[in-house]
Amino acid sequence: MGFLDPHVTNDSPPDWRVPGMVGVLLLLDTVLLKFSAPGPWDSPSFTLGVIGLSGVVLLYISWFRLTFQRRGLVPWTDLWDNPEQSARKELVAGVAVMALSWISGNHLHEYLPRPTGLVLSLVGMLMIVQAIYVILSFGPLSD
Repeated sequence: MGFLDPHVTNDSPPDWRVPGMVGVLLLLDTVLLKFSAPGPWDSPSFTLGVIGLSGVVLLYISWFRLTFQRRGLVPWTDLWDNPEQSARKELVAGVAVMALSWISGNHLHEYLPRPTGLVLSLVGMLMIVQAIYVILSFGPLSD
């Protein structure tokens, strides 16, 4: 169909190492080095947040490519080997991310950029919602 079709695969899987390494470097800069420019918005802390979010996005892309051996961003349930078991693991991981967001917003707020807890809670809630959707669609709401 085209290069945008997620079901079209090439013979060789996409590279996951480069986005992963760049994502780790960007997150290390955000958490440890804190090197940023004022940017067009005249706020170095906002630039640092953009750098951190970019690192998280690149790490997600790297994980997706490594896990599913294809390009894309959305983990369709037909790509999963065992959706019921994976959804339970994702639910536990989502709750753990929510706990981490609370810790980062309350106890680690001096060491991390201010919106870290908010961003982590968004990611955690998305994980929980997707896990509940998969559990329901393969359980009580299945055909």
